[in-house]
Amino acid sequence: MFIDEARVKLRAGNGGHGCVSFRREKYLPKGGPDGGDGGDGGSVILECDENVSDLRQFHFTPHWEAKNGRGGQGSGKDGRNGADRILKVPPGTVVVDNRLESVACELLGHGERVTLLKGGRGGWGNTRFKTSVNRAPRQFKEGEPGQRGEYTFVLKTLADVAAVGFPNAGKSTLIGMITAAAPKTAAYPFTTIHPNVGVVTFDDPAVRLTLADVPGLIEGAHANRGLGHRFLRHIERCLVILHLIDMAGTDNRDPRDDYRVLREELERYDPAVAAKPHFVAANKMDESAAADNLEAFRAAYPEVDLLPVSCLLGEGLDELKAHMLREVERAREALAEAAKAERAEADSDGFEGAD
Repeated sequence: MFIDEARVKLRAGNGGHGCVSFRREKYLPKGGPDGGDGGDGGSVILECDENVSDLRQFHFTPHWEAKNGRGGQGSGKDGRNGADRILKVPPGTVVVDNRLESVACELLGHGERVTLLKGGRGGWGNTRFKTSVNRAPRQFKEGEPGQRGEYTFVLKTLADVAAVGFPNAGKSTLIGMITAAAPKTAAYPFTTIHPNVGVVTFDDPAVRLTLADVPGLIEGAHANRGLGHRFLRHIERCLVILHLIDMAGTDNRDPRDDYRVLREELERYDPAVAAKPHFVAANKMDESAAADNLEAFRAAYPEVDLLPVSCLLGEGLDELKAHMLREVERAREALAEAAKAERAEADSDGFEGAD
């Protein structure tokens, strides 16, 4: 079972109460106050871990709490701090605050940490209240309550390339042929019910990219028909979109209409997603009708990058891998340039502000 959304209730630990105590020894009848402070409550911390694949642990266990701080004790002993609760989430997790209905944070890189809820501070013991005119204080301070909240964790797949197409277009076969992933494949639609991510390797061990097999879309996905939004959101973070088209026209489908509908669904869901670099792999070229359909497709969409392949026979896959790598490298360079320009603009604004 692949879980990409979970609602959770989280609570940070409460701070321990301060202590009221006085030093009592045989030869020190007026030993004075010695109550210790309470310990701080533990915080709720999210940690991004690439070894975590989905959100199933939060689906089955939606309540998580950090430890409370211990109360202070006599003899000047401070209470122990409560242990933090560290929750590990997969890369690409978006945390939505249900009360504010806004994004609280996003975790993208392995090892990234975010303190979502802070534990309460420990209270003061009566030692803190001793003054020259109040030598036997009986005041103390209670520990502060820890923060709490209700959140929705949403996973958006992180991959360089997203393979998008209609059901039974051959996406799972493709990812099984060019990566080490082993998705379910069959001769009927909707065999893929959750995204699969595989690593595409090349002759140079240092060169690699990730390919996501997004479950098949249907017309009306932008309006959440079927499982539209749950599938479409896995495309948002990908750098390049690979449209896999059944060029054989199985079940009397027209490949030209399939491509048009896919582009319209992405545009209606989010124009920013539709604007990502994309190209088309014309699959099932081993079928008899594919050649004529390919010529008709080229005539209808002459501007589209089109690569004929047969995932079943493995034909054209080396050219497809090389093309994917070129597109991803261009996208990475564009992102780097955009980030550089953004930093330069920020530095410029800061310099002008200094004047």
